[in-house]
Amino acid sequence: MLTKILPALRGLMADQQNLPRLRRVDPTGREPVVSLTPGCADVLAELRPQVPAGARRVTFVAQGTYEAEFSAGQGRAAGKIAVVTGAAQGFGFEIAAALANQGAWVALADINVDGVNAAAAKINAACGREAAVGVAVNVADIDSLKAALEQVVAAFGGVDLFVANAGVLRAGSVKDLSVKDLDFVTNVNYKGYFLSVQAVAPIMALQHQALPDVWFDIVQINSKSGLVGSNKNGAYAGSKFGGIGLTQSFAMELVEDGIKVNSICPGNFYDGPLWSDPQRGLFRQYLDSGKVPGAKSFEDVKRFYESKVPMRRGCTTPDVMKAIYYLMEQSYETGQAIPVTGGQVMLS
Repeated sequence: MLTKILPALRGLMADQQNLPRLRRVDPTGREPVVSLTPGCADVLAELRPQVPAGARRVTFVAQGTYEAEFSAGQGRAAGKIAVVTGAAQGFGFEIAAALANQGAWVALADINVDGVNAAAAKINAACGREAAVGVAVNVADIDSLKAALEQVVAAFGGVDLFVANAGVLRAGSVKDLSVKDLDFVTNVNYKGYFLSVQAVAPIMALQHQALPDVWFDIVQINSKSGLVGSNKNGAYAGSKFGGIGLTQSFAMELVEDGIKVNSICPGNFYDGPLWSDPQRGLFRQYLDSGKVPGAKSFEDVKRFYESKVPMRRGCTTPDVMKAIYYLMEQSYETGQAIPVTGGQVMLS
């Protein structure tokens, strides 16, 4: 129920185009008391006459009291409420930390419950404020996504930026990759992205309905393998190509709800666990699958891939963050797949 109430309230409590974070507080007895008709179809229509202009605190019958809190920060993400999936480690954690450092409130979402809670605590300690929360989610399960977003809305009031970062990879030839591995990759990378957008878009649409001049962002962290094929890695590349198809389709549909949808296609992020995990990382998978001819070690695999990049290095989180900020700040861009590959992939 909160996912239908608080996003609309954020819009009604906005200061011009600035939406607040909503936090639950104890009632004073002096704030407006709002009640909604059970099963009401248009929450915003019922809220408008009950929430006075300039109100900063409201009590909902049976739901509690919520207060508007506006960010005083000056960062590039100041005042934004962000969700980052796959955020317990690697790219996801570093993206969440960067957003918090730039003034956002961030929900880190991951199937690794202990890991994501520890990651959120680490961000809070670094920021010196309660900037982050951890929520458990399985992006391939719509009920899990809805439950996670209910927690996010309860904590912050809505969602301005959704970074669909959760992703997995199982390298292998089409000749012998197991159906189990194919399903695993497809369920997380393709289905998980679809379901994530399906779950978060209604929250953003409510905010836009309440404040029509404000736009919201869904950014998928795709891959250079979503732009060009990948030898002995067809399941992953196929899921990422499909993800760009979803991005373009979502962009055309959700523009009417004030939602921009874009993908970022990073090059190889060697420092994260996707590559460096000694047992299941890509260095291990590519070495074992013979994807890199003549490679005898992880370092051989790394040198092989670095040699393909004009910049002669892997992708880093600051590289990706520049693209995220561009998409957030650019009001005239949707449906794009932006390469951040050091020139390894050049669009034609």
